[in-house]
Amino acid sequence: MPIRRLPPETVNRIAAGEVVERPASAVKELVENALDAGAAKVEVQADGGGLTRVLVADDGQGLAPHELPLAVERHATSKLAPDDAGDYDLLHIATLGFRGEALPSIGSVARLSITSRARGSADAYAILVEGGAMGAVSPAAFPGPHGARVEVRDLFYATPARLKFMKSERSEAMAIAEELKRQAMAHEAVAFSLDLDGRRTLRLPAETPGPDGRLARLAAIMGREFADNALALEHEREGVRLSGFAGLPTYSRGNAAHQYLFVNGRPVRDRLLQGALRAAYADFLARDRHPLAALYVKLDTAYVDVNVHPAKAEVRFRDPGLVRGLIIGGLRHALAGAGHRASTTVSSAALGGFRPGGYQPPPSAVGYSAWRQGGWQPQAVATALQSIPGLTEVSARAEPAWTPGVAEDQPSAPVFDPVDFPLGAARAQVHETYIVAQTRDGVVIVDQHAAHERLVYERMKGEMAEGGVARQALLLPEVVELDPAEAERVTAKAEELGALGLVLEAFGPGAVLVRETPALLGETDVQGLVRDIADDLAENGQALALKERLADVCSTMACHGSVRAGRRLSAPEMNALLRQMEATPHSGQCNHGRPTYVELKLADIERLFGRR
Repeated sequence: MPIRRLPPETVNRIAAGEVVERPASAVKELVENALDAGAAKVEVQADGGGLTRVLVADDGQGLAPHELPLAVERHATSKLAPDDAGDYDLLHIATLGFRGEALPSIGSVARLSITSRARGSADAYAILVEGGAMGAVSPAAFPGPHGARVEVRDLFYATPARLKFMKSERSEAMAIAEELKRQAMAHEAVAFSLDLDGRRTLRLPAETPGPDGRLARLAAIMGREFADNALALEHEREGVRLSGFAGLPTYSRGNAAHQYLFVNGRPVRDRLLQGALRAAYADFLARDRHPLAALYVKLDTAYVDVNVHPAKAEVRFRDPGLVRGLIIGGLRHALAGAGHRASTTVSSAALGGFRPGGYQPPPSAVGYSAWRQGGWQPQAVATALQSIPGLTEVSARAEPAWTPGVAEDQPSAPVFDPVDFPLGAARAQVHETYIVAQTRDGVVIVDQHAAHERLVYERMKGEMAEGGVARQALLLPEVVELDPAEAERVTAKAEELGALGLVLEAFGPGAVLVRETPALLGETDVQGLVRDIADDLAENGQALALKERLADVCSTMACHGSVRAGRRLSAPEMNALLRQMEATPHSGQCNHGRPTYVELKLADIERLFGRR
């Protein structure tokens, strides 16, 4: 067949297939145009799942009459300007849009109407595009002093085949709402509203720019509980800045739908985020649980390529390892700083179990008691620590100044009341499984087995980090055949794997030779282990499979070496366990992300009995 030049209408429809996949894609493009225009308020209306009608109105700088025809021409944009040499720089994109494809693509498959009044102009004008056919610019009415109103009707009427691939109106409407929420999370200083089929669905007032306003916006979208259980992140490395919020391990979900990544104010979907979150939370969550997080990455535009896909939903980092390491390091630092804190939803759910009608969040839920200075009785603690296997000496800050042999009638420091400790003083043991402790302003219930399991696990991890992973040599080295690219990736990580106890080397272009394996794993499936590592390296750039297997073994050993449910503990033993929990990071949840304790505030308990 001879080569033919396609007509502009066909070219636009081809582009529309990439840019406008569904109504939510059109909303995304139109909202990004509004934000690039400096809008402080964005209103979205959608009918029939966005297929019947979509309206995006903003109060941005607007368009002049002569700009309206250019706005609906392919690859015409105000967001790129030539330099002195007449060249256009695609490596320093500072706006959300820049390709000049959205409006002509929408106009080629729908009935598109743009009404605008430029800032400082007395008159407003409109232009209509139907199925790629452009109308004339004409005067029009406009409600505000400046801005634009873009209305899309009968989306995909010019390409009926695309309509067959649309989901239900409800599904498309939910996709629109989700897209607008992502844009609102990225721009907390802009007010957003959404009406679906005439019903008010979303109203988000503008927030103060900065972390506080951002958290308020996230709480409005992800739920008030997220603000109560979010850990703040603020880290910078080699010019890359990470900020945002991540949920406590005990505040998790059954899917990864609430994980968001924003790069230079642009919502993106990237496997890098999922891999980084999985690595950071590997010690705290089971595989079927997922953390909540909204992470914001800011870096020089020269180090990130946003011109990867017409929909601009993906980016490519020049140094993905740096970004991934920053995310993992920032998350781990925040989790370590959380100490033994557990999510407020744990106590809320417990209180809900007492109430007729189910869960009602308490007005003032706090994750743990305030720390107050003081000490504990050293003799009782020392005795208790020896009687519970796996517990070591408590933190020095939990011990008072005490000297053997001092007469009791001599002046001494005031006696510290143990109820002022974060986890209080043990008062009873229920069913030989749960420790009931009293704090200054509430009650704490501790699962003794889950709590001690975390303590033993953290101790084993520390020992493994200090002494390295013990190895066992294979009697006959095992050859694992892989794809040449997979084998190259695995051998490139040979030094890192060796530190984890797996010693291997290249064995030809498509295989590796395994000589030693971690002793903790015992008899293991070497073939399956290496293939899992190869898959992790291809997807996440890190050998998570081996780390998770070692962690699983440590977790199992910790489980079997911990205080069992059903064992009766003495008062000193129970108090020693509480003090060690306070001194151990991450003790608020067991190795599978379940809470180790529940704290009930006295005020909430009093409400149960009508005292408040």
